[in-house]
Amino acid sequence: MIEGVEVIDLTTREDDRGYLIEIARRADDPEPHGVVHQFGQVYFVGDPVRGSIRAFHKHNELWDWFFISHGSAKFVLKDDREGSPTHGEMMTIISSLRNPRLIVIPPGVFHGWMSLEDDTQMVSTASHAYNRENPDEVRVPPDSFGDVWEVKGR
Repeated sequence: MIEGVEVIDLTTREDDRGYLIEIARRADDPEPHGVVHQFGQVYFVGDPVRGSIRAFHKHNELWDWFFISHGSAKFVLKDDREGSPTHGEMMTIISSLRNPRLIVIPPGVFHGWMSLEDDTQMVSTASHAYNRENPDEVRVPPDSFGDVWEVKGR
């Protein structure tokens, strides 16, 4: 597990009306999952086709919180923080509506994701608003860390 990354299993509450999944709770959370009790931006991302890859980038200051709201996805992370006890380590996380999770990614960790089903949808919250003139991101190609996207038979 990469230091500072959190994978929080979420609870689905279901009754005869349907279901509810609480994604994040900041006001009274004793463990604030990152750094702030505020956020800069919330956005929705949809991948219409299975196998779509959105990778890799990292931030210098921004924290990301990801939640797959429909379909399923494979997240791949690599710690690029100098001095981190987990520097260079990689991890893979699978998240879906059937296995709801909040994935918390601190600054300095490269991250990307691939949709595992058609019409996979993600809700993403960022600690800072995106600045188009001076984006807080470093991007590298999706194959920068080897063959991490292939789904292998088991």
